[in-house]
Amino acid sequence: MKAVYSAWNTGQPLRIGAKLLRVHWPVIVTTCILAGIGTATLYSVSGGSFLPWAERHTLRFLVMLAVVVFMATVRLEVWMKLAYPVYAVALLTLALVPYVGVEALGAKRWIGAGVISFQPSELMKLALVAALARYYVHLRSDEVGRLRNVLIPLAMIGVPVLLTLQQPDLGSAALFVALGLSLMFLAGVPMRYFAFGAIVAIAALPAIWSGMHGYQKRRIEVFLNPGTDPLGAGYHITQSKIALGAGGIAGTGFMQGTQSQLNFVPEKHTDFIASIIGEEWGFTGMMVLLAIYAALILMMMLMAQRCENRFARLAIAGSAMTFFVYVFINLAMVTGLVPVVGVPLPLVSYGGTSMTTLMLGLGIAMSAYVHGRDGRH
Repeated sequence: MKAVYSAWNTGQPLRIGAKLLRVHWPVIVTTCILAGIGTATLYSVSGGSFLPWAERHTLRFLVMLAVVVFMATVRLEVWMKLAYPVYAVALLTLALVPYVGVEALGAKRWIGAGVISFQPSELMKLALVAALARYYVHLRSDEVGRLRNVLIPLAMIGVPVLLTLQQPDLGSAALFVALGLSLMFLAGVPMRYFAFGAIVAIAALPAIWSGMHGYQKRRIEVFLNPGTDPLGAGYHITQSKIALGAGGIAGTGFMQGTQSQLNFVPEKHTDFIASIIGEEWGFTGMMVLLAIYAALILMMMLMAQRCENRFARLAIAGSAMTFFVYVFINLAMVTGLVPVVGVPLPLVSYGGTSMTTLMLGLGIAMSAYVHGRDGRH
């Protein structure tokens, strides 16, 4: 142990044992708790069976957890060097979706290769955070606010947004905007640019509305008044609210929710899994879930503050913001505060691509925390 601490103090490259000691294990434990909540809920919605969702969810998480620990031992320069190439690959796969993508529910969002399929927009969420963090590494604080250095990140955000809207995938496009602007804000871009952008966005609302697909317009109309089509476009949110209301303060009990057990709630294992948690565990259970997420995000932001390396700080903060945006949009969606856009609940919803993306982002964040606190490699 004494040798480990002497290595920390002399600036020598860290050995594997020292790196593992530096891993932020409370964050790892928190992710395990969230995945465990997901497993229990998936067990419930499948009628008391680990198949078809709970078992796969657990195995995927355990595999990705091992990947996160391994990634924590990888030098920070590796992720910096990979940031732009991964962004380019993600951009290429997004561009290929309209031509080789698999269509489901009226949209092409997946690329299939035999029995394996993945959603390029999920890879782009990871790539965008890494690429933006890489972009700001060598910029001085007084250079961040220059117009050229604002337009380039906006282009890095805008291109995947346009490609994703063609699929169409409004939810992922919104996530790209939220994550990208969050990274720009954390990097120190002056507020005047955000204020100007907000004015432009408001002025462009009529053009945005006219360019939306019919089902997207209908989704927003139903969001404003779900009662106009309770058995059609408004069915998801209506059933979600019924499930949440049925939970009350303490919930109906594990595997006792009528909305879940009788299959009234659509997509109960993915986008609307929070509705099931709210029904079974009530308002109390939802507050506990929110507290766990809040603890995870707060710990990650504190991790970022402890890092001296700029890429490390932004990579960790970007990963934390990814969790925050996912949680915010998903919970706002299932409670009817925003339109239904198909965003999963991190580490709780069933879904291989989203879990893989989130855990890879966490792996980079852990590597940044291990290696970025005092300039070690």
